Amino acid sequence: MEKRVLMGIFSLVVAAAFYGCGRKIQYPETKRVDVVDDYFGTKVADPYRWLEDDNSAETKAWVKAENEVTFKYLKKIRARKKIEKRLTELWNYEKYGLPWKKGGKYFFSKNDGLQNQSVLYVQNKLDAKPEVLLDPNKLSEDGTVALAITSISEDGKYLAYGTSSGGSDWRDMFVRNVETKKDLSDHLKWIKFSGASWSKDGKGFYYCKYPEPEKGHELTQRNTNQMVFYHKVNSSQDADVLVYQDKKHPKRGFYPFVTDDGKYLVIFVSQGTDSRNRVYYMDLAKGIKSRVVRLLDKFDASYSFIDNDGKKFYFRTDLNAPKGRIVEIDLKRPAEKHWKEIIPEKNDVISSVTVVNNEFVTSYMHDAYNKVYIYKKNGKFKKEIALPAIGSVSGISGEKKDTEMFYGFSSYSYPYTIYKYDFKKGESKIFHAPKVKFNPSDFKTEQVFYESRDGTSVPMFISYKKGLKKNSPNPCYLYGYGGFDISLTPYFSVSNLQWMEMGGILAIPNIRGGGEYGIDWYKQGVLGKKQNVFDDFISAAEYLIDKGYTSREKLAIGGGSNGGLLVGACMTQRPDLYAAALPAVGVMDMLRYHKFTIGWAWASDYGRSDNPNDFKFLYAYSPYHNLKQGVSYPATLVTTADHDDRVVPAHSFKFAARLQYCQAGDAPVLIRIETRAGHGAGKPTSKQIEEQADKWAFLVKNLKMKY
Repeated sequence: MEKRVLMGIFSLVVAAAFYGCGRKIQYPETKRVDVVDDYFGTKVADPYRWLEDDNSAETKAWVKAENEVTFKYLKKIRARKKIEKRLTELWNYEKYGLPWKKGGKYFFSKNDGLQNQSVLYVQNKLDAKPEVLLDPNKLSEDGTVALAITSISEDGKYLAYGTSSGGSDWRDMFVRNVETKKDLSDHLKWIKFSGASWSKDGKGFYYCKYPEPEKGHELTQRNTNQMVFYHKVNSSQDADVLVYQDKKHPKRGFYPFVTDDGKYLVIFVSQGTDSRNRVYYMDLAKGIKSRVVRLLDKFDASYSFIDNDGKKFYFRTDLNAPKGRIVEIDLKRPAEKHWKEIIPEKNDVISSVTVVNNEFVTSYMHDAYNKVYIYKKNGKFKKEIALPAIGSVSGISGEKKDTEMFYGFSSYSYPYTIYKYDFKKGESKIFHAPKVKFNPSDFKTEQVFYESRDGTSVPMFISYKKGLKKNSPNPCYLYGYGGFDISLTPYFSVSNLQWMEMGGILAIPNIRGGGEYGIDWYKQGVLGKKQNVFDDFISAAEYLIDKGYTSREKLAIGGGSNGGLLVGACMTQRPDLYAAALPAVGVMDMLRYHKFTIGWAWASDYGRSDNPNDFKFLYAYSPYHNLKQGVSYPATLVTTADHDDRVVPAHSFKFAARLQYCQAGDAPVLIRIETRAGHGAGKPTSKQIEEQADKWAFLVKNLKMKY
């Protein structure tokens, strides 16, 4: 056995060495195994099943050999160094996070420009000198330990924080004294998909954890049986109090938080990524082990807690309102017939609601961009907050009693800018504007509406440098997501800005599966209707070509995670339509995705292959299974990471291996496998710049761009 493994490693390395400049790429020799699954009478081959074992010597050797081929190819692209230099220059500006207030102190994050991780600061007043509270850059030598959870106690005395190592979704939690900037003895482990919510007295906080996974399988083992705990400051995790669990339903997830008045613990109950949820609560006056009351217990709609006035709870819900409404539920009479509608459903979608100055600050989506309105607690309209352009409001920071709030605004050529709103004066002023080394007036964004395959009208943002000429050889990057009720509203990205500087068009369609037009828009892109998502994206590509923005030879498609699935499905269904593809951390094996980590939770969007009806449509579009030998596929750069424990790298490994085997044309098929990185969150700045420079360099070469 050991000899066979060593020979396999040797053959991979030797095969990699055959790659040379000016020749057709010689990919590492990737073995094919005789694995066949029977799905309700349909025999499905899985020749690269062995790549699912990311701990095996063979897989590690394959990863090493593939990376050698990929980085040798990328290194030889003449434009790459110039791209990385300009990208670094653009990236190098101060980036501030929204300030928030606790215990009379202000807290915010800031990155000086090229720091691998943003630093957490504290200040007693807005005009006081900020002090470093926590610098994640000092937690590792390579910048791969990121700050993933931050929660300040009500009195501003303690910081509960969680760190992520190497991009994993697992969090280690600690407690720091805000005054001394020193950690206490607390160290909590096996935390994932959780926050930290402090009790009103500041003596402890609520959080969620999973059972400890089997050693060696921390990044692949399925995540089930999440539990809610209460942790007391300066104590061992072993002493934490189990507050709630549901042994009968191991796939249910929880998100606990304490209400603003400290009287209730509200527990959101979810089943995977289904937008429908349940809501339970505990009366904390009766202790942390008091009875859990099942307030909303049907999984019939989405419910987002906004605020409470004593026993009156306010929720944003899409029950009987696909675009959302605000209702009041009295805990004394919680039956639906007693609910009071505060703000009814409108033509636009409610994307968020926050209570500041004891008023509802509501952010709506209008054709995939934001508008912000203020309403009184009785639902009476007060005013609209004027925004500087068509764009997105990312976060609203303020407490119920505050007379000020902060919000962030950005768009494709409008860097993330923090505004301070004064409720007494009724006006906004810029609190912090970044200084990015470019001229915003050089760029233009337009919104168009195009027709999808079934006649549905779909919006799309198209951004580019002014002076663009249609019916010219314009390179175009078409980016999408289309899933999990996630909306792609306008946002600022220095890498996208660079693409436009290079003469490229950025096109982002708001395809079905997202939440841009409410729950109905989302549901038109799930389960058996998932093909609508791919049709919307393919139709966007056809529109861009038909209207003269670009051509097939100049069109590239990209997307990450569920967007990686989108790219994989569209390039297998219409390989003739694009010149290049950049699928990132994609879900590529739709028949086995549910067998790893949190993959089972995505069944509400995808379905499961062990269901005969679901199997039919999953098999019909699964990117890995629909690759066909002898087809000329677009030039493809697959990207993934070895610490991705959300969409495990096996998806990308298997897809890339099969694509290399099937590819008929000369277009390259490469896979870039980042080490000490995960699904994307918390990735160090240095790694982000390197990866993005590689992507743009790959497109420059394969779209034959002049740069």
